[in-house]
Amino acid sequence: MGRYLAIEAIAQRPGGLIYQDRRYINAFPSVPGTPEFVAPTYTDFELRSGFFSIAYSASPAMALNMPDVGAKYPFTYKDADGDYLSADRSYRMHLPAGIPVRLFWSVTVYDPETYSGLDNGQRFPSLNAMDKPVINPDGSTDVYFGPKSPGEGKNWLATVPGKGFVVCLRLYGPTKPFYDKAWKPGDVEAVR
Repeated sequence: MGRYLAIEAIAQRPGGLIYQDRRYINAFPSVPGTPEFVAPTYTDFELRSGFFSIAYSASPAMALNMPDVGAKYPFTYKDADGDYLSADRSYRMHLPAGIPVRLFWSVTVYDPETYSGLDNGQRFPSLNAMDKPVINPDGSTDVYFGPKSPGEGKNWLATVPGKGFVVCLRLYGPTKPFYDKAWKPGDVEAVR
């Protein structure tokens, strides 16, 4: 039930999707008109159960909506077509140039059963700005997901066939273009 709340129910709430034209869920949707993650009441079991089914803890900085401070975690279980991510398929996430962070960014794959980093055989189930990822000539970055590498010189996170996975774009010190949505990550798209 908690997973359903995190995956589907929170996305249906006001502020539950970060972008209306993308599949990224906001783990900390705020009540319209409030600056931070605030549930209507402490007994808002749908919101609190959903969140704590996917995260083990929270801090005020994780939910703070203030440029250059804290962190944001747009995450998705679905591809651009609305299908659940399947580790048997290959995908691409396009991050336009100028990723809006003061500190650094990371793309991480999680196991949807445990919400720990996906045990995919790679040293880390993530790619971040400090890994010196391959950058496209226009300054954008593409990250690939799938059971097989898309080839040399590609930013690839392995998936485990037969399992689902969750993609999380972690933004540390998100800047104004994130908040005013002048910058938007591409949806996770199936590679056909």
